[in-house]
Amino acid sequence: QVQLVESGGGLVQPGGSLRLSCAASGSIFSLNPMGWYRQAPGRQRELVATITRGGNTNYADSVKGRFAISRDNAKNTVDLQMNGLKPEDTAVYYCNAHYFGGVYWGQGTQVTVSS
Repeated sequence: QVQLVESGGGLVQPGGSLRLSCAASGSIFSLNPMGWYRQAPGRQRELVATITRGGNTNYADSVKGRFAISRDNAKNTVDLQMNGLKPEDTAVYYCNAHYFGGVYWGQGTQVTVSS
């Protein structure tokens, strides 16, 4: 069983930055890939960014150049650095992990971008 706990959400003004962190129970070395998804009100959950065990990354076009995903296998964490935030980035952000054919989700953390 994999447990994922997100933290770091909050309210930020447009153009600001936030850093989300996802802490996994146990070693994340076998969690491959890991990623961040988001869901805005009335919209489907969508991919934000993923990272493989080897460090290969993939980003949604809407966040390329603004967001950066990273993982620390020693600390069992996956972070999402979000810069240049826009109102349309407002959503609940979920950590995601794949583990031997199973898919696991965190409980989500709210990010609100508003002046």
